[in-house]
Amino acid sequence: MMPSYPTPAAMIPFRNDGPEQMSKRRQDIVRLARHWIGTPYHHQASLQGVGCDCLGLVRGVWRELYGEEPEALVAYTADWGEVAGSETLFEAAERHLMQVSQHRYGPGDVLIFRLRADAIAKHTGIAASRQTMIHAQEGVAVSEVFLGRWWRRRIAGAFSFPGVTD
Repeated sequence: MMPSYPTPAAMIPFRNDGPEQMSKRRQDIVRLARHWIGTPYHHQASLQGVGCDCLGLVRGVWRELYGEEPEALVAYTADWGEVAGSETLFEAAERHLMQVSQHRYGPGDVLIFRLRADAIAKHTGIAASRQTMIHAQEGVAVSEVFLGRWWRRRIAGAFSFPGVTD
């Protein structure tokens, strides 16, 4: 029997009231993300020290900041973007995070990347500073890497976690 996954219509909406909206400090977000460094890459996973992909890292930091994730995640394949042809990752970020200028991101912000100019956005990381980010990449454990020209040219969007105060 195949597992049943929720459809987008069944996803849980984000609520903007309650204790999860307490202010968050950028340095705390970066500290939480750095605790994931060394976590092996594992597609669709989100368990610190065990395995995660790029989205799993962001999901894990979200859970540490707010508790429960804002919506159920549907299963996805490595080629999900090409098959769906939609900006699924970008649209989810717009639903749950606060968009900032991709040129004015700061530590603790979520960066979304298009790995090719004509492709959909399908990679994400958390800025540790204006020069580095923490991310998971296939075949590589979570690491903090330099945000050089190659990465900067591919930033499709930048988002802050809700309630960031500094």
